[in-house]
Formats: sequence, C-alpha cells, structure tokens
Amino acid sequence: MISGKKIAILGFGLEGASCVNYLGARNQIFIIDQKSKDQIDDYLWKKLKVKDIKFLWRNKLPKALDVDLVVRSPGVRPDSPQIKELLGEKTQVTSTTNIFFDECPSPIIGVTGTKGKGTTATLIYEILRKKSKSVFLAGNIGTPVLEILPKLKKDSFAVLELSSFQLLDLKKSPHLAVILMVTSEHLDWHNNQDEYIDAKKPIVSYQTKNDFAVVNADFANSKEIVRNTKSKIYYFSTKKRTNGVYLKGRKIVSTIKKFEEICDVSKIRLVGKHNIENVLAAVAVSKIYSAKNDDIVKVLTAFKGLEHRLELIAEKNQIQFYNDSFSTTPETTIAAIEAFKNKKVLILGGSSKKSDFSNLAEKIVSDSSIKAILLIGQEAQRIKNSITRYGDFAGNIIDGGENMKKIVKRAFSVAESGSIVLLSPACASFDMFKNYKDRGEKFKTEVQKLKNK
Repeated sequence: MISGKKIAILGFGLEGASCVNYLGARNQIFIIDQKSKDQIDDYLWKKLKVKDIKFLWRNKLPKALDVDLVVRSPGVRPDSPQIKELLGEKTQVTSTTNIFFDECPSPIIGVTGTKGKGTTATLIYEILRKKSKSVFLAGNIGTPVLEILPKLKKDSFAVLELSSFQLLDLKKSPHLAVILMVTSEHLDWHNNQDEYIDAKKPIVSYQTKNDFAVVNADFANSKEIVRNTKSKIYYFSTKKRTNGVYLKGRKIVSTIKKFEEICDVSKIRLVGKHNIENVLAAVAVSKIYSAKNDDIVKVLTAFKGLEHRLELIAEKNQIQFYNDSFSTTPETTIAAIEAFKNKKVLILGGSSKKSDFSNLAEKIVSDSSIKAILLIGQEAQRIKNSITRYGDFAGNIIDGGENMKKIVKRAFSVAESGSIVLLSPACASFDMFKNYKDRGEKFKTEVQKLKNK
C-alpha cells in the first residue's frame, strides 16, 4: 500500500478524483491538469472525500515539482514529453490501473478489444453475479477501478473493461484475459496500428500457466496478442469449430471442461453478429468459472444491451430509429450495417481519429440496403471522398446539418416505411458534442420529439 509519498496526479477526471480519494489520506497529493481550477466541473470537486490537496494548473507550475510518484490519467501517455518536462525524467510514473493490480486481493477478469468490451464485461458480470454476490464491474465502462478496490476480498471477482490507454504500461496481467475483435482504433493517440496492438499485449504478457486467456479466433490481431502467452488459451468463433465456444448451426456450444450445448442464438436479444461474438466470449469465461447453464441462459435472454450501442429508440410511421453513437470506428459501423437487413438511412461523421474509411466506403457502395447517407462533422468530406473513390453509390449523400434537430429531421424525411434510421457515426464526437454519450442523448431527445409530433 502506497503511503508517506508526495504524489502528482496528472489529469483530473473521474479516475483522478477516485485516485485522490484512495491515496489522499496517506499521502501528500498534487493535482495537475491542463484546465484551471475554475474550469473543472463542480461534480468532480464534490466527489472528493479528501480536502487537503494542492491543485496546480499546468500553465502556472513551478519550474521544478519535487514528487516521488506520478499517477497518469488514461489519456496521458506514459512516455509523454509533458511528464518529463513537468516532473523530470527520474520520477516514477504509474497509473490507477497499475495501483489496482498491485493491491487487488481477488481474481481479476480483464476484457479488451477494439469494440464490445463494455457489453462483454457486463454480460460476464451479470452471469457471475448468479454464482457469487461479491462481483464488481469497473474500468473503462464508467466506474473507476480504485473506487471498488476497498470493497474487494479474496473470494470476490473484479471484472474490468480495459482500453489500450490503461493497458499500455501495465506491469501485471489479470487471472483471466478476454481479447475480443482487434482492428484499428485510437490512431490519433497511438503512433500506428502496430503500437495499438502492442499496447494491448500486457493483458497477457505476465500471465502464468495457472491463468487463462479467452480469444476471438476470427481476428488475426487478436490471436497475435496471445502468441507468446504462457496461459491456458480458449478460443471463441462464429465461423468455425474451436477449442472453447463456437456456433454449431444455430446452437452455442462449449467444449470447456466438457461438451455442452448452451442455447439457441435465436433466444439472444442483442442485435448483430459482433454481439454474438461478445456473447460467445462471455459464455467461455462463465464456463471456465463453472457457471450453470441455466444462469447463463437467463442472462443472455434478458440482456438488451448497453446504452448507445444499437439501441432502439422509437418508431414513427413504421420507421425505426437506432442509436449506435458508441460506434467511433469504420469497423463497428460496418458491423452495425450488417446487423440489419432493412433498408436504412445512415448518419455518419464527426471528429477525426485518423481512421481509414476504405472498407466502410466499399461496404456502402456494395450494400443495396443503404438508401441514403447523412454526413456530419469534420470528417464528412473525407468520408464522401472515400465513397466517391470506391465507386458509384446508388443512394443519396446528404448534408446532415449543423445540429441534431436538423440531422434527425432530414434523416426522417428521406426514410421509407419499413426502413431504419441508424446513427452509427464511425467517428469521434468532439467537434459537435461533448462526447459520444452527449451525441447519443441529443439524438434520442430529437427522435422522441419527432415521435410525439
């Protein structure tokens, strides 16, 4: 346990606040942020249980800050020049995730991948809760890991959603690692795709023969991550028979410990092939921990999905509106398109993550179900150029407008009865909205207003 140290917490968000609360009683705390004290949201100050802290605005730091330890926020790279510039090269740098792994007394189940982490982690959490009352869900999904740490015991389970930002400098691996589909993501933060994939490798790098990895067998990048691990590997696949969990016709089958048919996929309420992959991963984890089939099926048949992930909002004039604002990459938008056979109006665009839109453009041009595309945000022109380069799109390409009210109104005006309007932007949201949640909430609000007219 860390005590008697001078600690600088670099970045004051939810994780930073939880770090202050966890370390503040035993250490001297400095908070460093790019925002001034007045610019920090009030709700973060209200979360603090420790008051004896010093807040330092980065623009007004002393020339040298003498601290023993820096705890970086997930958005700050551990090799950032910012850290060396502010705090010196010899200062030890860690993260809240590393602190959690060092001090957690219970088995950790870590879930990573380009997309599907939150859904899979939540499914695992819900299934294991049927087996044990002491199960906690945290990480990138919203609850900071240090917030649950005091509640954990040896017989607890900690289920964590872990992003590449959290894994990059991890010094320990979870007892059970889940690697979902891994494509390209966060190339505005990582230098290239290889670095992004390497950033996820610590989830298995420190595993032993007594640990487990559950891996998507249908993605080469996912398999690359576990190539040198020493743990016991189980795979899951929607395409082929494998040592783990797979589809046999329409049946979910497990070969973990023994051959079992779990249930028919028709019973699952989640939409889309990518969500079937998430289900298979959750089933594999559940069988490793000897969950009962009845408990697994109860969760799978009741779970409707997480907010902002292929979320059905409303229907008007036999046109359904789906909120997939969480989709911030071309790959996840392709998965969303493939989840529906209906004719569709697609809302695309937002702020840049330096994504390659080639595969998405190919999908749009070749998929006759897409009748119109509304382009929004900074990436609108680049997406349009990709579509034009790939071929002739038979549908309409429309300017979505500068606010969500216009976007929803224009999408509805071109949608046909029996079709869907799908917000699946393939981009980040920061040009027009606070974040993907804000984008999704504004979409839902305008759809409900439209429905009630």
